[in-house]
Amino acid sequence: LCLLTLICFGASRSGYAGLAAVELVFAALVLLAWACRLPPRLPLLHWGWTDFTRCIIGALLFLITSLIVIVGHRDGAGIAGGVFGILAGILLGYDAYITLPTRQGHTAAPTGVYWEHWEGG
Repeated sequence: LCLLTLICFGASRSGYAGLAAVELVFAALVLLAWACRLPPRLPLLHWGWTDFTRCIIGALLFLITSLIVIVGHRDGAGIAGGVFGILAGILLGYDAYITLPTRQGHTAAPTGVYWEHWEGG
């Protein structure tokens, strides 16, 4: 949907194509990080909150920008981009809801093996 919104905003006179392009790049970077299995290698960065923050910011910006474009512009490409932007905002909001780190269950770390190794057991 980010790509469709980018194409429609680029074809219209709205000038909001940058938002869709930036969100598309951020989504691709997070997808690339997960594909390269970076979260286990970079434990300093909390990947759950990173993805949640990306989703919530993208959802708010897409919803606000799309409503501005739909209300203010009358060309077909702008209205189509606004509709796709609203759909992308709703999907990003749902993604933020399901990836909220406090919603996900926490499991205890397996510390017994670590201490048995140091105690000689």
